Amino acid sequence: MEALLALPEVDAAGWSHPRQGTRALLSRFWRRVRRYAHPSNALVVYHPGYEHAIPGVPLDPGRGEKILRFLFDEHLLRPEALLRARPATLEALLRVHDPAYLEAVVHEHSLTRVLGFRLTDRDALRVVELQRLMTGGTILATRVAWRTGGVVVNLGGGFHHAGSDSGGGFCLFNDVAVAIAEARQRGFDGKVLVVDLDLHDGNGTRALFADDPRVHTYSIHNEHWGPTEGQATTALALGPGVTDDRYLATLHGTLPSVIASFEPDLAVYVAGTDPAESDALGNWRISPGGLLARDRFVLDQLRGGGHKLPTAVVLAGGYGQEAWRHSARLLAFLLTGQEIEPPGSDEIVLSRYRQIGHRLRATELGGESLDKPFELTEEDLIGAGPSPSFVGSNRFLGALGAHEVELLLERFGLLARLRDRGFDDLRVTVESGEAGPTLRIVQDGRPRQLLVELRVRRSVSVLPGHEVAVIEWLLLQNPRLRFASGQERLPGQQHPGLGLLRDVLGWLSAVCERLGLAGLVFTPSHYHSAVRSRSLLCCVDPRAEARLRALKSVLEGLSLAQACQALDEGRVRRHGTGEVVRYQPSLIALPVSDSLRESLFGPDYEAAVEAARSELDLELSPAAAPPAAGRA
Repeated sequence: MEALLALPEVDAAGWSHPRQGTRALLSRFWRRVRRYAHPSNALVVYHPGYEHAIPGVPLDPGRGEKILRFLFDEHLLRPEALLRARPATLEALLRVHDPAYLEAVVHEHSLTRVLGFRLTDRDALRVVELQRLMTGGTILATRVAWRTGGVVVNLGGGFHHAGSDSGGGFCLFNDVAVAIAEARQRGFDGKVLVVDLDLHDGNGTRALFADDPRVHTYSIHNEHWGPTEGQATTALALGPGVTDDRYLATLHGTLPSVIASFEPDLAVYVAGTDPAESDALGNWRISPGGLLARDRFVLDQLRGGGHKLPTAVVLAGGYGQEAWRHSARLLAFLLTGQEIEPPGSDEIVLSRYRQIGHRLRATELGGESLDKPFELTEEDLIGAGPSPSFVGSNRFLGALGAHEVELLLERFGLLARLRDRGFDDLRVTVESGEAGPTLRIVQDGRPRQLLVELRVRRSVSVLPGHEVAVIEWLLLQNPRLRFASGQERLPGQQHPGLGLLRDVLGWLSAVCERLGLAGLVFTPSHYHSAVRSRSLLCCVDPRAEARLRALKSVLEGLSLAQACQALDEGRVRRHGTGEVVRYQPSLIALPVSDSLRESLFGPDYEAAVEAARSELDLELSPAAAPPAAGRA
């Protein structure tokens, strides 16, 4: 990831920033790209600015960063293959969008119509900046694909609902159309095929090119969003509930003939992953294997045989915290020709925080003098390790004061993620109390809003032979949000969450590593807390782990709120005896040290879990029917 910061500043059209010496940097940029961009390889376009959350939209802002971390962790992507996006110029946007629309797009009413809800002025401007940056990424991906003849993937973009004078469906600028117009401005005069396999109709792109016979817009979607006529267009609406067989049969039966008859010179693949059965906003049931089969077939048609079409890929829709994994499979296949299964989000987030921790040095974190640069030594930062003489009642984990905690929160990026959610005036405190020091992050102002509250202590007795951090209380809430109509609340929730549980656990595990602690442990009071991040966590007692796995298996297919309700209603029972089985709180651990990881995830532990699991045969009884309405 650090290699991204060393790339030349090249703008969306492929021209370097004027301050950098335009022609010299441009020449160096293309030499570097051509040296790596063999047509069989793939290049990737990204910018850290892609990580901006849009309030109210369940699009994971860390999607691109997680994909890159997986690719780098697995050594699948070279630093030379990573290109840095720059925002699209206004000149480029004006080639597609009306001036009046571009002037009005930042106004509240325009964004409300596009997004479906109101934003603050600050968030509105950031959404415009985000989509302008990703549009620049699509321009760069398209230009480099055309110039090199290869495949270039923009880890963003795909705003296919935007038209010349309007936006819609979370889309402000039609990045695909802007990229095609920019390529033509730079000398490309061939035919372009847009293959749009997002769940939702590529209506904006189709409308923009309806009268252009040199751009064929091909879209398979759930329902039409607008007129389907055009000089070169294929628009196929399959309705809801589509499964792998029908989806792939439709693709196989139509795309090859379109390519053969149209004979394109350049392709743009809108590789939306929202057809997935797990998608938060989708209504199709495409499996992970079905999505990868789709991607492989499209790429084979565009790049196989004698075609070798220059191809730009944009990610488009994909909603939920695990959506990135579908795109990661596509990238892994592009780079290796093999199917490689990415890890879950839990492992990726944990990897991120641990790598940040390994990179940080005490001299980078500053110090406390008012008249010279901050200079904290390693000992200042992490205290004296487990030495009891250093442990103080007013220090976080017995070692860190409020200043050190705030530095670590800042340097690991947690405070930046809170700011990204609209909380600007943050205050970090570590306050002593009868139960021990409590870390709080609040939004100052009127009213003062509590966002994070964490109480954690060190212990050598909870897990004999290991010193661990024990989480006694953790609250993550967004007091500015309210539960939407019909939205299910989990037990204990007063406000919707911040979506930062993985990040907090990742940060704590990195802090534990610096302090020499073996891991994190806590006792979840509710079922929903116990089953989250299961790939990283396990019960210390193998019998409790077996019970939790059995509950998770029998409740599979229910939402977390529904699962908690089923447990509360006593609907989970032992098969044969009818005995009600409920969730029982038990100590759960996230190992940091190798020794604790081996003891909890090793073969002896798994054998004990399986032995206990074999004795649990659970079943879920149907929910009681609602009472009949009385007669008037």
